[in-house]
Amino acid sequence: MNQNQLQTLCEQLSIELFGKQFHHTVRFNNRLRTTGGRYLLKSHDIEINPKYYNEQGIEAVRDILKHELCHYHLHIEGKGYQHKDQDFKILLKKVGGPGFCKPLSTSKRRKQLIKYIYECNTCKLIYKRKRRMDTARYVCGRCRGKLSLKENVNHS
Repeated sequence: MNQNQLQTLCEQLSIELFGKQFHHTVRFNNRLRTTGGRYLLKSHDIEINPKYYNEQGIEAVRDILKHELCHYHLHIEGKGYQHKDQDFKILLKKVGGPGFCKPLSTSKRRKQLIKYIYECNTCKLIYKRKRRMDTARYVCGRCRGKLSLKENVNHS
């Protein structure tokens, strides 16, 4: 899908679902990482994450456009366009847009493992940490007791 096809799709969806023209620009933005798309308040443009098209196809882009067009039309009309606003929730449900995107399979973050387990010598509170702590510098947050390294879990 190229830029012109994306623009045409957005304009068609706007007329079909909202009965209103989309007078601004929609474009792919490769820098988007954590979202499927975004509506820009100042320029009224919409940006779409191309990874969703590459991985999930045209239906994912249609869903993202429905969501972003809700922001667009409500903002233009001066109504509540934020996720928390009732106007937004009602319009999103009316057009069948999703509240959020399905996660990309390529963006699953590796879960960092706990490498260090510290224990308070006084109250026995356990602290699980990914990074090493200086036990001479830090004390227990509950009782201010001395901490000691209970376990050094080596995950290689």
